[in-house]
Amino acid sequence: VQLQASGGGLVQAGGSLRLSCAVSGSTLDKHTIGWLRQAPGKEREGVSCISSSGGGTYVVDSVKGRFSISRDNADNTVYLLMNSLKPEDTAVYYCAADRGYGGTCPPLRYDYWGQGTQVTVSS
Repeated sequence: VQLQASGGGLVQAGGSLRLSCAVSGSTLDKHTIGWLRQAPGKEREGVSCISSSGGGTYVVDSVKGRFSISRDNADNTVYLLMNSLKPEDTAVYYCAADRGYGGTCPPLRYDYWGQGTQVTVSS
């Protein structure tokens, strides 16, 4: 399974970005797909995920009401829409997939990772 994250950039506080995670080598209905982020000097944090069925989603408390996750099965792509961005959202954002087989969201572990995309929010 290969994942390609894109859509990061520099945005002012209060702005929006949409991250994309293009998946190849498998299909979205087989995997929980998640977005995680890591800021300098901080531990990696799970931000959001969507289950293989598409019916289960998770968003970490710190971004609830601002971030939402969705997917397009036809394009095999998962999106993270980020609104009302804050400087503390600045991080490298990664998308990842679990092994599949009906795992939970969030899963116990992610097994496949894409490269990160930098999100920088200026104050």
